[in-house]
Amino acid sequence: MTTAQSTNSSTTVGVLYLIPTPIGNLEDITLRAVRLLKEVDRILAEDTRHTSRLLNHLGIGVPMTSFHTHNTQSRIPTILAQLQQGQNIALVSDAGTPGIRDPGEPLVRACIEAGITVVPLPGATAVTTALSGSGLPTDTFLFDGFAPRKEGEMKRYLSSIESQSRTVILFESPKRIVKLLERVVAVLGGARQVVVARELSKIHETFHRGRADALLDYFASHEPRGEMVVLIAPGEPPVQAPEPLLQAALARGLSVKMAAAEVAQLTGLPRKQIYEMALHHKDSTS
Repeated sequence: MTTAQSTNSSTTVGVLYLIPTPIGNLEDITLRAVRLLKEVDRILAEDTRHTSRLLNHLGIGVPMTSFHTHNTQSRIPTILAQLQQGQNIALVSDAGTPGIRDPGEPLVRACIEAGITVVPLPGATAVTTALSGSGLPTDTFLFDGFAPRKEGEMKRYLSSIESQSRTVILFESPKRIVKLLERVVAVLGGARQVVVARELSKIHETFHRGRADALLDYFASHEPRGEMVVLIAPGEPPVQAPEPLLQAALARGLSVKMAAAEVAQLTGLPRKQIYEMALHHKDSTS
C-alpha cells in the first residue's frame, strides 16, 4: 500500500519543511531556503547555538526549539500539535540535509502517519559533494553513515563490502580516521583506492586520493583535522571458476566455440584460454 501527499496543504494544518543548511560555506544556501526560514513560525534545530549563527548571518529572528537525539520522542507530540494547529515549522540539522541519519527521521515518519504535509528542500549534503569530486565511480553508491566503532564489528562490516560493486561513502571523525584506514588496509588490502574529503566547502577543503596504505601513512604522520568523508572504491567482483560454467554450457548443447565465448564473457578471462579448456574438456569426455 502506498500513501500520497499533496504539497497544497489545508490552510488549517501547518507544513513541516526540511531545510538543508550549509555544510561549511554560509553562501551554500538556496534563496527558497532563506525565504522559508523567514516565513515559518518556528525552527527546530539540533543545536540552537550553532543554528543561531546562521540565522544571525541571514538576519532571521524566528523562534527556535532544540530538537536532538536525546529529546526526539518527548518533543514529537508537541510539534505535531503545533502543526495541527496551523503552525508552519522548519527542521534543520547542524549542517546539511535534515532527516538523513539524524533525529529528523522519526519526526518525518510521525508527520506522515498523522497526515501532515512534509516538504523536503534540495540543498547541501556532504555525501554527494564528496562523491562528485572524488574521482571514484558515481553511477551507483552506498552511503553507510559512520563505520562501526567496535573492533570486531568494524572488521565484519569491511568484510561485507570487500566485493561491493558500488562506491562506499562513510563519515568519520579525525580522531578515528587512522584506525579506520588501518582496518581498511588489513581487510580490503593496501591497494584499495580510497578518498578522504576534508572540510568540504570550507577554506581548507582538501581531497586526499590514493591507495589505502598511502593515505594511512599520510594521516599517521600528519595530525588529522576537520570533518571528514571517506569514500572506498568498489572491489573487484569475484572471478567465477570457468570449469563448471564450461561443463554446463556444453551440456546444454552449445558448440565449443559458443561455450567458450559465453564463459569468457561471464568470467572476464581470455576467450582463447577458455576455448582451449573447452577443447580439452570435449576430448576428455568423448
